[in-house]
Amino acid sequence: MPVFSALAYRLVRWKSRRGLRDESEAVEDSNRTRKQRTGVRGETLAYWYLRKQGYVFVARNYTPRGGAKGEVDLIGYDGETLVFVEVRTRTVGAQLTALPELSVTAQKQHVVARTARRFLAERHVKDTPLRFDVLAIDNIPGSSPEVRLHKDAFSPHV
Repeated sequence: MPVFSALAYRLVRWKSRRGLRDESEAVEDSNRTRKQRTGVRGETLAYWYLRKQGYVFVARNYTPRGGAKGEVDLIGYDGETLVFVEVRTRTVGAQLTALPELSVTAQKQHVVARTARRFLAERHVKDTPLRFDVLAIDNIPGSSPEVRLHKDAFSPHV
């Protein structure tokens, strides 16, 4: 495990010790903007968590050229395997909510797989093992987020 990645993850984890949302944010911020910032913080936590696990990233928030629909949050290598990672963050409130990993529907899997094919074509990547992971983050206000990694969470429908 690289020392820098471990230290960076500890710093991000410490910064999010009371949740991913910054309570000092202005109250007049729209709900969508607040959710977007929480999502970005979740992706940053996911990035450093996976770096600590030994992943080497080649792209973040990849969108294909030409305005095609789709985005892959993180793309990197886990050993010899090229991994496409979908990050899902949910804020856990007073009511019970579904697990964030359950929000990766068949339609979302299709979009991620199609975007992955565009990535492979644009970068001329051939003959490498592929995997699709889902990293779920439960954002719990007042405490550290819980992170779950689901390796090989789904297979592309080619």
